Amino acid sequence: MKKRMIDYLKYAEGISKEDLDPQESEIIRQNLLIQIGFFQHERLIHLMVTLTFSILSMITLFCVLITENPVLSILLLLLLIMHFPYVNHYFRLEWGVQKLYTYYDMLEERPWKGSK
Repeated sequence: MKKRMIDYLKYAEGISKEDLDPQESEIIRQNLLIQIGFFQHERLIHLMVTLTFSILSMITLFCVLITENPVLSILLLLLLIMHFPYVNHYFRLEWGVQKLYTYYDMLEERPWKGSK
């Protein structure tokens, strides 16, 4: 997903700098909205996974503090180790979607070729 986001951001940046007629711009805007929807869905799923890991980590932490069980301490460590890649991935998705919003707005506000 990371590579797909990077590739699409490069594409969107290149398109946003081109001089397009209204019909081309509308087609590209519609395609951009579809891609934003895909990335938003992925972002939502990763938010839910990240929140689940956070909740499980907190529950495990409370259990460790109450029971002082070493097995639960290992589980907590594993949960925390797995939590960081999810947060990083979610951050990248969030940043990429925000950047796509910017490109969409640039296409929306662009004056048309030949208009005065």
